[in-house]
Amino acid sequence: VQLQASGGGLVQPGGSLRLSCAASRRTGSNNAMGWFRQAPGKEREFVAHISWRGTTRDYGESVKGRFTISRDNDKDTVYLHLNSLKPEDTAIYYCAVHRRPLGSRWSKDYAYWGQGTQVTVSS
Repeated sequence: VQLQASGGGLVQPGGSLRLSCAASRRTGSNNAMGWFRQAPGKEREFVAHISWRGTTRDYGESVKGRFTISRDNDKDTVYLHLNSLKPEDTAIYYCAVHRRPLGSRWSKDYAYWGQGTQVTVSS
């Protein structure tokens, strides 16, 4: 399974972006998907995950209320809507496929990873 993330870019504080992550094929099982991010000099941080059916979502504390995760299983695609962006949101954002239908916050639980897309928040 290959994951292709897109939608990153340069945006001013307070702005919005929508990231997309398309899987090359169905994984063969019903998997949750998630987003993580990593800023320079920092560890990878959990951002959000969504269950296979989209009924369960979880967010990292630093993005809760500003970011929204969604998915379209017909397109094998997961989205991350980033609103009210702050400079501290600057990072490379990675999408990943979980090993199970329900997601988690732990990167070790994810089997496949995309290459990442850069988000830069700056005036």
